[in-house]
Amino acid sequence: MDKTQEQLHNRIKRSCGKAIGDFNLIEEGDRIAVAVSGGKDSWTLLHILDDLRQRAPVNFELMAVNFDPGFSGYRSDLIADYLQRHNIPCHLEKTASAAVIEEKLRPGSSYCAFCARLRRGFLYSVAQRLNCNKLALGHHLDDFIETLLLNQFYAGRLAAMSPKMPADNGEQTVIRPLVYVEEALISDYSARCDFPIISCACPLAGEQEQHQQRQRMKHLIGALSSEIPQVRHSLLSAMGNVDHRHLLG
Repeated sequence: MDKTQEQLHNRIKRSCGKAIGDFNLIEEGDRIAVAVSGGKDSWTLLHILDDLRQRAPVNFELMAVNFDPGFSGYRSDLIADYLQRHNIPCHLEKTASAAVIEEKLRPGSSYCAFCARLRRGFLYSVAQRLNCNKLALGHHLDDFIETLLLNQFYAGRLAAMSPKMPADNGEQTVIRPLVYVEEALISDYSARCDFPIISCACPLAGEQEQHQQRQRMKHLIGALSSEIPQVRHSLLSAMGNVDHRHLLG
C-alpha cells in the first residue's frame, strides 16, 4: 500500500468508525453479511470493515455475499477469485433474476425497481441462511443526499436512507457504515487498489428513468458544491436535524 493509498484508507476508516460509533452499527458477537456487487463502493466497504474487524474492541464476523443476477457478461468468477486469494469468507450464488424479470415485469413498471426488490429479497434470504444478524450495504454520503433530493423532487416527501434500520423480513438489521464517506474519496481509494471492478451487466444500464434522475441529482450537487463546498455535509446533517414545528405535517 503506497502512502497516498494508506492515507485514503485511514480517512475512510476513521469516517466509517465514527459512523459505527454514532449509530451503534456493530456490536459484540455480530455476524455481518457484506453485500459485494463488484463495484467500488462494496469493495471499499468490505476492506474497511475487515481492517476494523482486526482492530476493534468488539468481536464480530464478516461474510462477503455476492448475488449473480444471471445477466450475460456478469463476471462473478472474478469476484470469487479475488475473495479466495485474499482469504475472505464468502458466499456466492447464481440466480435466475434476469429471467424472472423478463417473465414477470409488468408493462410500464420499472425494470430497475423490480431488479432491486429481487436483489434485496435474495440478500435477506442468504443472510438468514448464513445466520447473519446484520447486512452491510455500501451506500455512501452521496447516495444518502441524492436519495433525499430524489424523494423531494420526484416523490414529494421528506425521506432518505437510514444508517441502521430493520430489514424488510424483520430478521436482520441493515447497516450502512459509509454514510459519512463522500463518493469521490471512495473513487480515489478504489482506483489505487487492485479491486476487480465488475459491471452489473444489466442490458438496460443507464437507460432507465430512475438512473437518469439520480444522475441529475449528482450533477446538481456537483454544481452546488463549487459554490458551497460543504453542501454535502450540510444536507446530510439536515437529515438528523429536523424541526417538525416548521413542516406541514
